[in-house]
Amino acid sequence: MIPAVALVSPVVSALSSAASSLSAAGTPASPAAAGMDFSKMLSEAVDSIKGAESTAVAGIQGKATTQQVVDAVMNAQTTFQTALSLRDKAVSAYQELSRMAI
Repeated sequence: MIPAVALVSPVVSALSSAASSLSAAGTPASPAAAGMDFSKMLSEAVDSIKGAESTAVAGIQGKATTQQVVDAVMNAQTTFQTALSLRDKAVSAYQELSRMAI
């Protein structure tokens, strides 16, 4: 595996497990009001990152063009930055809740 891609693998596995646990928990009572289901969004993010990884490997093997590799990696980078922002917001919310007096 590519060293840079190897750093992404733990995040992908964490997102994948979070998506599967949310899928097992069920969907909200009104998905139309909630917009896109959060577990579906996480699943699509994981699929996007995995797709970029496979495209990068195909590019190294000469099976994909440079443009395809760059497009896939840029899409994965955007997805990864979004996932990190969500994680940061969740951690910030948890820290704020833990500081509240009971």
